[in-house]
Amino acid sequence: MATDAVRRHDPETKTFASDNYAGIHPEVLEAIALANGGHQVSYGDDVYTEALQGIFRRHFGDQAETIPVFNGTAANVVSLRSMCAPWEAVVCPATAHINTDEGGAPEVTGGLKLLPVPAPDGKLTPDLVDRQAWGFGDVHRAQPRVVSISNATELGTLYTPAEIKAVCDHAHGLGMLVHLDGSRITNAAAALDVPLRALTTDAGVDVLSFGGTKIGLMLGEAVVVLNPDASRGLPYLRKTSMQLASKMRFVSVQFEALLGGDLWLRNARRANAMARRLADAVRDVPGVTLPRAVEANAVFAVLPADAADRLRKRFRFYNWDEQVGGGRVEVRWMCAFDTTEEDVDAFARALAEEMRAT
Repeated sequence: MATDAVRRHDPETKTFASDNYAGIHPEVLEAIALANGGHQVSYGDDVYTEALQGIFRRHFGDQAETIPVFNGTAANVVSLRSMCAPWEAVVCPATAHINTDEGGAPEVTGGLKLLPVPAPDGKLTPDLVDRQAWGFGDVHRAQPRVVSISNATELGTLYTPAEIKAVCDHAHGLGMLVHLDGSRITNAAAALDVPLRALTTDAGVDVLSFGGTKIGLMLGEAVVVLNPDASRGLPYLRKTSMQLASKMRFVSVQFEALLGGDLWLRNARRANAMARRLADAVRDVPGVTLPRAVEANAVFAVLPADAADRLRKRFRFYNWDEQVGGGRVEVRWMCAFDTTEEDVDAFARALAEEMRAT
């Protein structure tokens, strides 16, 4: 069938700015086409959204309840709103996405009080939780109710199942709940070679924001309630947060493509492997240092700012920290499910060329 749409980009262009830059995995596109045609009930009462519950329960247990939303910010805010009363607060790392990269959405649309904790590696521990988990019963202090962690973290580090369990056990002992921002939970599970439930259900996580867009979906994330007692009013909060899709079948069927088989694992392994390849390729380039271990699909590097600016004209990426000093910046390079060996090698060659020109 003819279309008037015009391709306005080079489909061969790859960047290392974000795994969000990648397109839709072909198997996900096929699933969307499969769900097309004819009529299905709107607003989530379709057969694909009904099937989605069973798909998530295979990964997270029979108690899991799942609702799709449009994006990651919504998944986090809706999750946390369902876990907190208006007078309660969320303990999180200072580097958490909810604290630094969601435009104040938790506060503005969620009415949530965030209690950030400095965490140099992006990870909370029971001791770090205690820096903000205090003042229970004090009417002058927002009551700590939820601990929110990310896996993989914003610094590319990973929590092991034992580390998550330690945080969960400690939080539960304080009468608190645990939310996990899993925008890259598939990358974490693939890197650690564990099932998804090992990092969530089995470790004691109460509510999960499950990421789909970064791992091959067109759009869509999911709120997964693992502890039914931890969340209230979720369907209503989704609606009042403007996250109830009318044609939800096209969101839900993407998760079936991703999680029904091993697509999530293949995509995550590819992205992680390309990050390791990239780190190996640039590690010995004179003038470039890698300040953080590569644990998932992110590579952090420190290099001269002028070299970074020149390289960015060839391959888009973002500065992470411009306060390094000495004319140097820390940058972040992300690999995606569609990053290839050739992409990595071309980027490494370009980096070496720009460093020689510095």
